[in-house]
Amino acid sequence: MPNATDVHRLTKRTLVTVSHSLEQAALAAAEDGPMLVFALFQRLPYFERESQVYARIAERAAVTVVGLVADQGGHAPAGVHTVGLGENELLAREWTVVVVTPRFGALLVAHDLERLRPGAATLESGRLFDARLGLRRDEALHEALRLRRQLGDRLSPAARAAVDAVLERVRELPATPGESRADAALRVFAARAERDHQLLIAGSREIPRQDHPGDTDIAGKPGVRRWAGHTGVTAPGVLPVAVLAVRIVHSAGSPDGPIGRTATRQHQAAVELLVSLLRPGDRAVKAGPDDFLLYLPSLGPDEARRFAHTLVASFSDTAARSSFLTATVTVALTVTRRRPLPEDELRQALDWAVASDTPVVTIDG
Repeated sequence: MPNATDVHRLTKRTLVTVSHSLEQAALAAAEDGPMLVFALFQRLPYFERESQVYARIAERAAVTVVGLVADQGGHAPAGVHTVGLGENELLAREWTVVVVTPRFGALLVAHDLERLRPGAATLESGRLFDARLGLRRDEALHEALRLRRQLGDRLSPAARAAVDAVLERVRELPATPGESRADAALRVFAARAERDHQLLIAGSREIPRQDHPGDTDIAGKPGVRRWAGHTGVTAPGVLPVAVLAVRIVHSAGSPDGPIGRTATRQHQAAVELLVSLLRPGDRAVKAGPDDFLLYLPSLGPDEARRFAHTLVASFSDTAARSSFLTATVTVALTVTRRRPLPEDELRQALDWAVASDTPVVTIDG
C-alpha cells in the first residue's frame, strides 16, 4: 500500500503531461498483452478532448474502461466501455489512468483538492491534486483491482469478463526486475515538470494571453477572460469559485464635478481598497463605470458571505475615518461550479440589490 511519501501535490498542468505519457505507453508497440486500461476523466468535456487517443488505445487493449460523471456512452468511440459515476461519490473527484499488462504497469491516481495554485495562468491549469504515480506493475495491478471492485456491476457483463481475464493473467506472472528504475525516473520527471511550472509563475514568465482589448484585470494583469474559463477546455462541477458583483457608489458633491480630478482620485482609492482585500490568486475585473466582478477560487458559501460583509464594512469604516473616500458598496454573490460562470445573473441581482438598498444579496450557484 502507498504511504504519505508517495503523494505529490501537483497542478492539472503537470497531470496532463503525466497522463499523456501513460497514454503513449499504452499505445507503444509491445508483445506483452493482454492490456487493461482504466481512466477516470471526471467530466465529459475532458474526455472529449482525448477521445481519439482512447479510440486508438481501445484498438490495442483487451479492454478499455472510462469513468465519467453521468454516463454518456453515446459519445465514446468504438471499443471504449464507459461507466457512469455519481456526482457526489469519491470516484467523481479522482483523475486516474491505470495501464496493466502481464509484463508492464503504469498508474496515475490523483484526488481533486478543489483548490487553486495562486498565480496560475487559468482556473483549469492551476487546479490542485494530491497524486500518486509510478511504473510498478504490481502497484498498477492493485489500483486495477480497486477500480474493478468499486465499479462493480456498473461495468457491462462483457467489460467485467474482459477485465477479469486480464487481471487473472497478470496475477499468474511475477513483476519484471528493474521496475524501480523506470519508476524513479517518472517521479523525477513529474516533480521537475511541476517545479518548472512554479518557477514560471514566480518569475512572471507565464504571461496570460490577452484575448481582446480590455481583457485586463484591475491589478493590470492581462488574460482574465481566459483565466476565468471563457476560452479553452473546462467543465462544470469541478473547482468551486465565489463570484461577486460589486458596485461602488461615490458620494455627491465632489468640488470639481463627477469626472474631475478629485472624483478620479476617489475612484482610484476605491479600487485600491478593493484590491487590498483580495487574496493571492484572486482576480477582479472592471465591468462598468463603477461595477466590478471579483473571482475568488475555492471559497465556500460562508467564507464568501463573510468576505462580502467585510468589503461593505471596510468601505463604511474608511468613510467614517476619512472625508476623502466616502464611497459605499453593494454586493451580489454566488459560489458556483457552473461553467461558464453566471456573471449575467449576478449583474441582475446587483441591480436589484441597489434598487432595494440591500448591501449584500446571495443567489444560488
